Amino acid sequence: MATTNDIKNGTVLKLEGQLWNIIEFQHVKPGKGGAFVRTKMRNVMSGKVVDKTFNAGLKIETATVDRRDYQYLYQDGADFVFMDTTDFDQLTVPGATVGDATNFMLENQMVNIAIHEGNPSTSSSPSVVLEITYTEPGLQGDRSSAGTKPATLETGYEIQVPLFVENNTKVKVDTRDGSYLGRVND
Repeated sequence: MATTNDIKNGTVLKLEGQLWNIIEFQHVKPGKGGAFVRTKMRNVMSGKVVDKTFNAGLKIETATVDRRDYQYLYQDGADFVFMDTTDFDQLTVPGATVGDATNFMLENQMVNIAIHEGNPSTSSSPSVVLEITYTEPGLQGDRSSAGTKPATLETGYEIQVPLFVENNTKVKVDTRDGSYLGRVND
């Protein structure tokens, strides 16, 4: 049995018979009153994201998960198929469980998957390197959009990038919120 002080990103909690993966957390100590922990959690099975606040020091039940790297093979309808590269076993994960990670996954990319009692929960790395396939040329002096412009990644997902980023540039992207983190030199 753990306490709310042990919560970290990626921790899997067992609440009311369901598994919840911690996406974000923040320990808060206000001037008045007791401390608490504010969390954003994703339901492992349905993919639903909720905000929940716990009192500091509250006992919580964590789930034991087996984390392994799998290779993303292909999408099969609403499901995604992954392969364990050590024994070549294939694992089918429902689309709701994968969630927003689909915006940043390419075929043959390695993805870290947590499995608890046969139930998979994807949790890819916090950032990935992807290539910009299309973006408009940035006009110097155009500050109508705070110095950013839309750019399409090789996965088809659109993010905001600084004006100086051009087509075919590799960029690092935060998978939690889809924000631009910087250019990557090969």
